[in-house]
Formats: sequence, C-alpha cells, structure tokens
Amino acid sequence: MTDFSKTRALFHLPDGLVYLDGNSLGPLPKKAVEKTATMMREEWGDLLIRGWNAAGWMAQPRSIGDRVGRLIGAPEGSVVLGDTLSIKVYQALASALELRPQRKVVLSDNGNFPTDLYMASGLIQSFDKGHELKIVAPEEVEDAIDDTVAALMLTEVDYRTGRLHDMKRLTEKAHAAGALAIWDLAHSAGALPVDLAGADADFAVGCTYKYLNGGPGAPAFIYVAPRLAEQVRPALSGWLGHDAPFAFDLDYRAGRGIDRMRVGTPPVLALAALDAALDAWDGVDMADLRAASIRLSERFIAEVERRCPDLTLGSPRDPEQRGSQVSFLHDNGYAIMQALIAHDVIGDFRAPNAIRFGFTPLYLGEDDVVAGAERLERIMAERLWDRPKFHKRAAVT
Repeated sequence: MTDFSKTRALFHLPDGLVYLDGNSLGPLPKKAVEKTATMMREEWGDLLIRGWNAAGWMAQPRSIGDRVGRLIGAPEGSVVLGDTLSIKVYQALASALELRPQRKVVLSDNGNFPTDLYMASGLIQSFDKGHELKIVAPEEVEDAIDDTVAALMLTEVDYRTGRLHDMKRLTEKAHAAGALAIWDLAHSAGALPVDLAGADADFAVGCTYKYLNGGPGAPAFIYVAPRLAEQVRPALSGWLGHDAPFAFDLDYRAGRGIDRMRVGTPPVLALAALDAALDAWDGVDMADLRAASIRLSERFIAEVERRCPDLTLGSPRDPEQRGSQVSFLHDNGYAIMQALIAHDVIGDFRAPNAIRFGFTPLYLGEDDVVAGAERLERIMAERLWDRPKFHKRAAVT
C-alpha cells in the first residue's frame, strides 16, 4: 500500500494553503530546486558545452521519456520528450493521416481541449487534401466511428468536467473500422492508471506540468506504438529527429523508432526539473493512487453538495466515469473561484461556468478537501464572491 504521507513531504506547499489545482499546474517538488541548481552550477556552469556529452543532456528526452512511459503503460523506448503539447498533437495527427491516405475524416468530440482541435484544423488546411474535422458530443463518439475515419483524436479525460473516455473500447472500435487512435493524456498521466500497450493505442501525447509536477511550461511527450514507429514519417522533420544529426546532411533521413519524433534542442533545465519531479513516483502504485483519488473526490462532492446547494455538480456522478478532477457549475463561477483563491483555496475556472478542482493524493488528504469545502461554503453563504474585484477577469483563469 502506497504511503502518501511520505510523498506529501516531497513537495513545497505554503502553510495554510489548500491546493486543488494540480490538474492545471502541479506544485514544486523540493528535489527540483536542488536538482536544477546543481545542474546549472556543476553542469552548465562547469562543463559548459561539454555537458551535452559528459552530463548526458542529449539523451534526456529518451531516458526521461522512459520514466514517463512507466506511468502510462508504454514499453521502453516508445516515449520521447520535448517541445509543447500542441507540437506533439500536430506530429501524431500528421503521421496518422499519412498512414491512412484514402480516408478524410478526423473524428473528435466537443469535450476535447481546444488547442487539439485548433491544431487539427490548421493541419487540415495546410494539407489541403479534402480532410474534414468532425466534432461530435462525447457520448456520440462510438457511433460516429466508421470507415470514413482516418484518425480518432480524443482527450481521455475531459478538461472541463473530468468525464473519462473508455480508451480500450474506443481504440478497439477505431481499429475495427480501420482507423487509428490518438489519445491526449494531459489529464490522465499521473492522475489514473493508463495502459497504452494494453489498449493497443496508436499514438498518445501529453504534458508534464500537471499531475507530473514538471513545472510551468514543462516539455510534452509523444508515444508511438512500436509496431508503427518505423513507419511514421515525421511531418516536423527537425534536426534532432534526423538519423545522424551531427552529420549535418542537407537531406533529411528519419531517425530510428521514437527518435524520429524529436524536433528541436532538448530543454535541458526543464528536463532536469521534471526528472527530479518524477522521483516522487518511485514506489507509487497507480491502483492505490486511483483509489485515493476517488476517496478524495467523493468526499469533496459530498461536502460541497451538503454545504453549497447553489452549486451544481458538472462532472459525472459515478467516480469510475471521471478522472481525478471535479467541476461545479454556477453562472458566477469566475467570481466564486477568485473569492475562493483569495481565501487560500486554489482551484481554477473554465468557461462558461465551471469551477474546477483537481485531486492529487501525492500531496492532498481528506483534511484538505474538507477545509476547501468549508471555505467555499462561507463564500457562498455570505456572497463574498459578489465584489467588483472578483468579477474582473485576469489574463489566466
């Protein structure tokens, strides 16, 4: 049984603050401070450019990719890190469409994160080969999979509501129809058990600054099923995806396997912080994590519904049908969340009316979720949210 009291001690958490926004940005792992300082001083500082070889900087995207891979059910050598999630979505979708040249439909749902849809739209326009982005309601996805679909592109956990797709079932349905399946794990990796190999997923992408606690702007990852890794053509043929980057050939020759999905220079400082953050997962059983996450979210829902009758649950009632996040709905949701943050309970807001909370057992316990509900009760009961300063929109919500 995983002892989450020990993992809690690994994070910097300000006294008195209830942090329920790890689904958007994980807190600072204490080791990351030491790791990045040591790296800057002893590697960047003392080794200078020699660090690429002597400190293994060039190998980080693969070695740390394997650490992420263990949390998402990916075989060794099938995950690589670098760039942003948007870039990785573009790479995965471009490769999938080239593998299904006779098909013209990219199927997604309206619960997908908008940037995935934006990237798909931009890619389709650039291709200019008659492709269509078909967007349906989440519950309509399965019935919409047919022999016109080239790629099914879904975020496993809905960023607004936490609704959880059945990856294995939908991937099987896509394959039966001759389509490929691309999964965005932004709200899955580190939040619940993921088994890419068991689900036979074709591609997966995700970020590392949420539940994996890699820090603001931490690099994204991409997974390509080993059976496809030597077939995919990288649409973004960057120099580090070349088979021999330092041969400086004028013609591109794709690297082997997942290495061809590398694009630009590794973000070495960010990867050092992420490497330290992943230490917190050593010895963590994902089944234990999932069970603890459900306990926390169920307790929070019960407390909020008892204390705050004006709020409406916006997430699936059944915990097996949602990820590790919960949303409540209110027409003044933005102001409510700003008031809550002012009272040292941090969640976030997603338009048009959702106040959203993430439950991360690595550093949260039941006392935290009860304290959060208690402060939310006071804000609602006393209408503390109804002040001009809480209605003024900031750049980031």
